[in-house]
Amino acid sequence: MIYHKILTVQDISCFGQCSLTVALPILSAAGHETAILPSAVLSTHTAGFTGYTFRDLTEDIPGIVAHWQKEHIRFDAIYTGYLGSTEQIEDVKQMLHVLAGKNFVSFVDPAMADNGKLYPAFDQTFVEQMKTLAFSADIILPNITEACMLTGMEYREHYDEVYIDELLSRLTAAGAKTVILTGVSYRPEATGVVVFENGKKAYYEHRKIAKGSHGTGDVYASAFVGAYMRGKSAYESAVIAADYTVRCIENTIDDPDHWYGVKFETALPYFMQRLEN
Repeated sequence: MIYHKILTVQDISCFGQCSLTVALPILSAAGHETAILPSAVLSTHTAGFTGYTFRDLTEDIPGIVAHWQKEHIRFDAIYTGYLGSTEQIEDVKQMLHVLAGKNFVSFVDPAMADNGKLYPAFDQTFVEQMKTLAFSADIILPNITEACMLTGMEYREHYDEVYIDELLSRLTAAGAKTVILTGVSYRPEATGVVVFENGKKAYYEHRKIAKGSHGTGDVYASAFVGAYMRGKSAYESAVIAADYTVRCIENTIDDPDHWYGVKFETALPYFMQRLEN
């Protein structure tokens, strides 16, 4: 197995099973050396907790990158999640040039919106900057809300395949290369992911679990990156990541005290087994 070196850039929510606290173990379980660059440190994530601490690490990022350059550290892939500012987006765009190794792959999860709305910390200026990063990446992993904001297309809660095709068309026209569009549901009892690559579309449908769980987008994106860098195709990676995420939710749903995330650790053996098939 090829031993890849991956850098993931996103925040650390010290408690809550999201962002770097899921990306690092999932990518490591996939067999990759994983370096981290925290965009911020929070005591907990912001969904359901109050009074959490927050420290912005924007000022630290250039120095870290400069040191890596001095040490001639390069990566086979860079994967970004939640970025806290437009300055951090610019920093990441610079990293894609100065930290890239041979056969480099960039993955961008434009984690900024869901359910038709931007996250509270972001505005249209952030969206415009995220466009420049997303459309320069090799693979993007937006949900439908984020895809709409990247393209200026009207968000719809109810839609059909024609709507999704138009969204994909606009994304590729804007510069997207490979698109992994998550949360695509044509039936109430199911949801799925659309993979659009080299002008071809494939859809994988899976069980829809009514109870939402925080951090599942991070789990999905991390599992996708882990599988893809193991040599799986984009579609194979999308399927593995979807099935793994569903398994994580299933392993958590009967525990009312575990409301803040999913027990992704309990499904890591399943994920690793799928990678071997």
